[in-house]
Amino acid sequence: MNDTAAVLRHAVDAQLPAAISDLAELVAIPSIAFPGFPRDEVERSAQAVAALFEATGLFERVDVRTAVVPEDGKPGMPAVLATRPAVAGKPTVLLYAHHDVQPVGDERLWETPPFELTARDGRLYGRGASDDKGGVIAHLAALRALKQVLADDFGVGLVVFVEGEEEAGSRSFAQFLQENREAMAADVIVVADSTNWDARTPGLTVSLRGNTRFTLTVRTLAHASHSGLYGGAVPDAMLATIRLLNTLWAEDGAVAVAGLTEHQAATPDYDEDALRVDAGLLPGVSPIGSGPILGRIWNQPAITVTGIDAPSVLHAANTILPEVSVVISARVAPGQHSREAFDALQAHLLAHAPLGAELSFSDIDYGDGFLAHTGGWAVQLGKQALAEGFGVAPVELGVGGSIPFIADLARVFPQAQILVTGVGDPLSRPHTPNESQDEGALTGAILAEAWLLHRLNSDDLTTSSS
Repeated sequence: MNDTAAVLRHAVDAQLPAAISDLAELVAIPSIAFPGFPRDEVERSAQAVAALFEATGLFERVDVRTAVVPEDGKPGMPAVLATRPAVAGKPTVLLYAHHDVQPVGDERLWETPPFELTARDGRLYGRGASDDKGGVIAHLAALRALKQVLADDFGVGLVVFVEGEEEAGSRSFAQFLQENREAMAADVIVVADSTNWDARTPGLTVSLRGNTRFTLTVRTLAHASHSGLYGGAVPDAMLATIRLLNTLWAEDGAVAVAGLTEHQAATPDYDEDALRVDAGLLPGVSPIGSGPILGRIWNQPAITVTGIDAPSVLHAANTILPEVSVVISARVAPGQHSREAFDALQAHLLAHAPLGAELSFSDIDYGDGFLAHTGGWAVQLGKQALAEGFGVAPVELGVGGSIPFIADLARVFPQAQILVTGVGDPLSRPHTPNESQDEGALTGAILAEAWLLHRLNSDDLTTSSS
């Protein structure tokens, strides 16, 4: 370890307890941005994040701001924007994370309270501990450590943007970028919202699948009918829905929709045994699809039914259902536009509607994927930073999940180089019960970012390497 890394490591270790305490305070706020959840908790979370960055003393201005959602003109969720101008000749870095979280789901499945950060076996458990309040803390702790090391020599420009609605679709994100474009302009953008290869091996995400999500409603009757009087002659909406959904997949579970493309790219070795452990695949249950496993996850489309509106088991009656609604979430291969993917899905469903069932589509969301330019100076520097932080060379990752706003960042700031990093690992289980953050991975991510910012502060990299 060189002298700089050793000094930074000492600074990171010294303030790590405070960083974990801050993470606990953020996790305690149920900042769920979905409709039906209290907005004031998201606002409280934004104010708490703003106060943490304000307290660093690094920023000229720290604000909580909102933008309207273009589709309906309603205000989006509050975001934190902190800015510090660069000293002449130094680059500006935008640090992104989000402070909103997923709903907790069935609390009975949590081993500890979801909004109470709990340490157990080297991991920190709680909703948002990894996704993405852990990312917020990584930025905060790296800046604190860097300030301690650099003192008055801190000249790199900073923009911290902590969004408040990423989990709910970032619906006001593009508008926020347009309204704050000048304040957010940067040479390098670090997005701390992805994952690592594992808790000890860092990852730099170079591709992300896009997504399209919509509600499909299937109708076969004008009203419900008695299943004894008409069953056997009248098709119910559930029958039609089951038959229709089954056409989306081939026999092996691979997507069978014409017009959905695949991305061609090599993937690291990753066997079925690892998949079973990481995903929790039950004994006897087979993986789906064909080809290398990571190729299926990173480069191929996937379709999941994530919700269904139909009578529950508790309220089941002997009734022929007139209508069933399902939420379909499709992951789109990198390189294909999400609207093109939706068009392919809609055409497929309309062409395969069984028994003359009526179909309607609503609540349609789009998010394009991401393919990084890996030849830039910032990517090379980012890899060095991750190696310094974790002590292990990073793996270039594709990720099967989607971060649609990255496409917006690339569009609005085409000259900026984008580094997609994260604090999580395959055992973090974001979006599920018992989400957690590995403490060692959090420390490595903080040190890597502090090292990256130190290099950007010290060297004239933007002019000599671009």
